[in-house]
This record gives sequence, structure tokens and C-alpha cells, in this order.
Amino acid sequence: MEQSSRKGHDRRSFLRNAGLGGGVLALGPLAASIAASAPAAAAPMAGKFDFDTPYNRIGTDSVKWDMPVRVNHMSRIIAGMTTADMDFKCAPSITAALKKRMEHENWGYVDMASPGPTAFKKGIIAWNEKRYGIKNINPEQLGVTTGVHAGIIASMRALCPPGSKVLMATPIYSGFYGDVRFTNTVAEESLMKYVNGRYEMDWDDFERRMTPDVKVSILCNPQNPVGRAWTKEELTRYGELCLKHNIVVLSDEIHCDFVSKGQKYVPFATLDDKKVVDNSITYKSGSKSFSLPGMKCAWFFSTNQDLYRKTQANNHADLSTMGMLAEQAAYSGGSEWLDQCVAYIDGNHDFTNKYIKANIPMLKVGQKPESTYLAWIDVSAVANKINAQKMADDMNKSPPVNPATGMPKKVTSADMVNLWFAQNAAVAMNSGTNYGKGGENFIRMNLATSRTTLKAALDSMAGALKKISA
Repeated sequence: MEQSSRKGHDRRSFLRNAGLGGGVLALGPLAASIAASAPAAAAPMAGKFDFDTPYNRIGTDSVKWDMPVRVNHMSRIIAGMTTADMDFKCAPSITAALKKRMEHENWGYVDMASPGPTAFKKGIIAWNEKRYGIKNINPEQLGVTTGVHAGIIASMRALCPPGSKVLMATPIYSGFYGDVRFTNTVAEESLMKYVNGRYEMDWDDFERRMTPDVKVSILCNPQNPVGRAWTKEELTRYGELCLKHNIVVLSDEIHCDFVSKGQKYVPFATLDDKKVVDNSITYKSGSKSFSLPGMKCAWFFSTNQDLYRKTQANNHADLSTMGMLAEQAAYSGGSEWLDQCVAYIDGNHDFTNKYIKANIPMLKVGQKPESTYLAWIDVSAVANKINAQKMADDMNKSPPVNPATGMPKKVTSADMVNLWFAQNAAVAMNSGTNYGKGGENFIRMNLATSRTTLKAALDSMAGALKKISA
């Protein structure tokens, strides 16, 4: 939320009037008490790489760490846990490759048919076959782009007339709504079922929404923000329904590496039915796996030549020299780093669920996420305690402007809870409202950080809530 320009309704004056401002970090003895009663962070993991030492990203124009301070008018935060990137040093193979390339001090255009990009594509194919069992990537039907969004938008421009619908199972990644807006299409939301702390598809509702004006369905595999690792059976049913109703599946699989212990990532392209697979396009990148979003490099492929060509015809994106080198180095020399990183984050999930259940009764977590490095937390009790809906109603009398659209943004109770945690616990997270239908009572917390930082964030949240629950 951005600051409103109308007198008396800017964010700071609203917070003062609501009794939320001031003393953000002044938890004092209470914080010490919470910290003493909370479980200790696990001992450092044995391994070649250090994920335990906090890595300072403040002052690097970070969306996670610097933006919340600016937007929420704060002096500092304890933890930036918003956008999905990681707080770790990148894999050494990546740093080495970039340093070597920087010795050549020229940054001209890249010839996509030259040896470098050709080797990059071969590296993508080898990585996917070895790590995920994807054996059907044709180098002639593998396109590179600046990001998964750019690839999805290219497909939507090719396949979706203006005003047509895009089917999505929600809650789902907030960025897809931007893709819908950029392509002048309409989001058709199918709310998933929340059963015993785990999300499931509502198949009847999903198919009921498959009207003739739905041209594509965006699949998030694994699902951000709810942490589902879809099974082969679920993906097959998803694909069969889309094929039956002439809807192309756009499968975003960027979170594929972050699968919890005992779970499995199933690539859509590995399903048994060739007709189902041929009715899809897959989008991937090393940007999540190796925390490289700033490198602006991603790729897409399809076993269907027609779908690939239509997407590529709308894909106006030059390859980033450094992005290509970074991803190539990640795929050729980063597997050991990634394996240790995934195991560390799996431990962060265990620590977070245990901590919240033991120490923060006003927050609710479901089953351990099957995938992603994101926690999806029910904050409805907090919303009731701080009267968040009234706060939202007051804000909506003079609503802030959404910087992405330039239009007024309706503030929700989840937005106010998220802002409350930023102002009272100095922990920045994401409001569940951003993730579509079903996100109204939730916040999303990014766990891809050191356990020390994670514990400090949870301690601060527990302390802030204890002050209002006494």
C-alpha cells in the first residue's frame, strides 16, 4: 500500500489514530521473555556451504529488506520476509563464472546461435533430464526470455483474445494477476478446498468454470503460496479437463526444486498422456533455485511445435549475458549447493511450524508445506483482535493508490494485519489478499533466510502479539 495524499488519511496519521504507531522495536523485557521460552534455533547444519550466518542485504535496494522500510516509514526491520528470493550467498560456481566474464569489459549483444547460448540450452536440457527426468525437451522448441512472466505473457498474447478468461486455482501467485492485466484478459478464479490444513482442487468448481471464453489455465506447479506439490494423479486430471475443454495449460514450475522431505515434484511434461502434455507449455528458471531474479533469465518449452512457435513469435526478449552465464554455472556446478540449501529450508519449515504451534496461539498453520520456501499462515484471530476490518474500512474512505495500476486499491483486513506486524514487530511479510480468492485471512512468510533471522522474526511477532493478548 502506498501513502495516500489526502490530509488525515496518510499511512502514518492513520496508524497513530489507530494506536499502531511508535515503539516498533521497543519490546524490552517482554521480547527477552519470549526468546527465553521459545525453542532454540537448530545447531548449524554440517555441510560444505554456510546457510546459518545471516547475510546482510540492507542497503542493496532489496525488495525484501529496503522496500518495506521505505514504504512503511520505518527506521529498520528485523526481517524482510516478503518477495520470493533468498538471503544466502549464491553458489560459488556462479560467482566464479561472473567474475571471469567481467574480465572482458564489453557488454554487447549476444548472438543466440553462437556457442555460448547453444551450450546454455544444452545445459538446461541436461539439468532437467538428470534432476527431474524430463526427457522430451527439444532444443528447437526451447525458448529463452527475461523471466517466467515474460514467457507466460508471450503465450497469453498468442492464445488469448482481449477479454477472454484465464482460469486459475486460488490462492495462487500474485504475479499472475499482473500477467492477466498486461494481456487485457480476465482472471477466472476457482477456489481450492482447505481440508485438514492442506489445499485440494475443487474439481467440480474447476470444470464448471471452463466456459468457451476460457482459453488458457495457469498452473502453479508447485503451488505458490500454499505449498502444494501436485501429484501425478492431480496433474493428469487437471490436464485432461483442460484438454477436454480446449484450454491450454501454462505450467509455471519455477519453485520445482524446493520440495520438502518425503515429497516429490512431478513435471507436467512427464505425464503419461502425450495429448495432455502436447496441450501445455512449461516455464522455468534458475532464479528461484539459485536466487538469481536480478539476472533476468528464464526459459520455456513445449512438445507442441505450434504452441512453441506462437509463444516465440510474441517473445520479444533479448538474452542477458550475465543471466545466461549465471544459470549455466548454476546448472553445471551448483547441484551440491542447491541440495544443501533445500535441506536447510526444509528444516526452516519444521522450525516455523513447531514454533508457531508452541508459542503463537493467535497464528494458525496447517500441515507442513510440501513445497516452496513459503509459509502460509492464518491470521484471522489477529485480525479480530486488532479490529482490522474497521481499520481497512477507515482506510478505504480515502484509499491508497496501487502503484502497479495507478488506480485506488481496496484495503483488506489481511492488509492491515500485515501492516500491523511491520509496524509492531518489524517483520515484513505479504498480505494474503494479493493471492486471490481464499487469501483473505492469511499472510505469506518467506523462510529462505538464516535460522537466526527466522527465530528473531518469530520472537518479535510473538512478543508483539503477547502485548495485545494480555
